[in-house]
Order: sequence, then structure tokens, then C-alpha cells
Amino acid sequence: MAVTDARSAPARAAPGGREPSRGGVRRGGLLTPYLFLLPYLVLFVGFVLIPGVFGFWVSLHDYNYLLPGKPWVGFGNYVDLFTPGSRDSGDFWRAMAATGIFTVLSVPLLLVCPLAVALLLNRTFPGRSFFRAVFFAPYVLGVAVVGVLFRFILDPNIGLVNYYLGHPFPWTTAVPWAWVSLVGMTVWWTLGFNAIIYLAGLQDIPVELYEAARVDGASRWDEFWNVTLPGLRPVLMFVLTVTILASANMFGQSYLLTHGAPGTTTRTAIMLVAQTGFGSNRQGVAAAMSYILAVVLMAVSVLNIRLLQRREGS
Repeated sequence: MAVTDARSAPARAAPGGREPSRGGVRRGGLLTPYLFLLPYLVLFVGFVLIPGVFGFWVSLHDYNYLLPGKPWVGFGNYVDLFTPGSRDSGDFWRAMAATGIFTVLSVPLLLVCPLAVALLLNRTFPGRSFFRAVFFAPYVLGVAVVGVLFRFILDPNIGLVNYYLGHPFPWTTAVPWAWVSLVGMTVWWTLGFNAIIYLAGLQDIPVELYEAARVDGASRWDEFWNVTLPGLRPVLMFVLTVTILASANMFGQSYLLTHGAPGTTTRTAIMLVAQTGFGSNRQGVAAAMSYILAVVLMAVSVLNIRLLQRREGS
């Protein structure tokens, strides 16, 4: 009688048609995926969903945590922000305009400069790993460290930059110099993160595509335009979206470097939210400001994704 190896014999079906267990763990359990997702779900509910719902509830009240009564105002806080001449409307939209100016100025630089750095660091040369670490190093610093550093370097009276230039440029007290300082500080600080993301995307592009382009007589510019950029399209979409969100939520740079000066020109929306919520103890209005900003950022993010997907499909 023939002997069949147990390892090559087909597995018997488990009762009920389920696949037999392997290594003591039953496969195909209905709760298995949810058990793996449970830790993240707990954190999401505790630190995102519940605070988000509570924040929206706060925005519907004349909320002051120091007072016992929290009168219901419905959408009154939102209506006031859209009503010209109201108490907070002017300040809010000026802060939104400052946020837009910073975003428009910083995002193109944070897209182009890190890409140029990534293209250089993607080449083979002595000390490449060292220079990769050098470009990424500023990103590990906290905003407080970077803010104090640039405050000392760009101070109009005792700053090192004006000392060596021999001219008292108002880097933190007048426009457009204040915007130049804020954008330059942010680009220096966060350039390394975007460069690393680009670098990872460049290494995922098949080398065969570049070899085929060279065989066809393509120049360096042709390779970049027809091979590199199409290969980086998903990465570019991610970097663009994350950079817009980060720039629109800028707070620490302006708070530490210019304090919103001159006047309130460089006071961003997040700065105004913080001042309204914690300085004036008007948490209801501050929450309404936050949700308007969140809706604007969600709309911009969806628009960016749609445009890039449309170009990819064309």
C-alpha cells in the first residue's frame, strides 16, 4: 500500500467549511481585523473624534471655561465671523489673509528646493550619507529652538545678519522683511523632511526607464520631465498636500520671531485662535474660527488631489 507524505496531503476542511488553523491561530475570524485596528481606533476616538465633536459643541455656545454658564448661541459665532463690522470678523479675515500670504510664499519654495536637494543627494558621491543627515538635521529641532535661534540672528538691533551686512534691515518689524524672515526660517527648518520624501520616491523609479531614455537620445532635462516627474507624481501629491496643511497651520514661527508684527500683519489664523481662546477666554468664538479654517483646508486638499489625479489620468 502506498504511503502518502503528510506534508503533501491536502488539508482537511474544518467543520463548518472554515479553513483549518495554522500554528494554533485560526484564520478567517470575523473579529481578527478589528482586533488589530483596535489600538488605533481607541487613540482616534479618544484624541480626534471626541475632541472634534466637543469642539464643535463649544463653537455653538458663548463658551468661557471660567464661567459656570455656557449660553447656547447656535451658529451665532459663525454668523458673526461672516458679518462685516462685527467684533471678530475683521481680525479673523485679516489673520486668514496673513495665513494665505505665508502659504503662497512658502509652499512653492518647499516644493522646488527640496526636490533640487533630493536630486543632488540621489547621486553617488563621497560623503553622500553625511550630507543627507546635514540637510535633515534642522527638522529634528523644535520650533522653540528654531524660533529663538532666528530671533537672535535676525534681530534688527543686535542680530548677526545686520552686523555683518552693516545695515539695519527690519527683518522682524516691517514688511516685506518679516515675510522674508518667516518664509526663510520655515524653508530652512522643514526642507529636509520634504527632501527625504522626494528621495524615497526617486529611489522607487526603475533605473530601466532612465536607461531606455538615454538609448533614445534623451537629454538630462528630457529625463527629468518625462521620467522623473511622472514617477514622482504620487509623492508630489503627498508633499503638496502636507506642505499646504503645515503652512496654513503656522503658529510657532510667527509667535516667536515677529509676535505678529508689524501690528497684526503677520498674525496667522492659528495665532488669533490661540489669543481669542486663551487670552480673551472666548473659547466658543475660537472654536468657530478653527472649524472655518478646517473646512477651507479640507476644500483646498480635495482640490489639489482632484487636479493631480486629473493630470495623471490625462
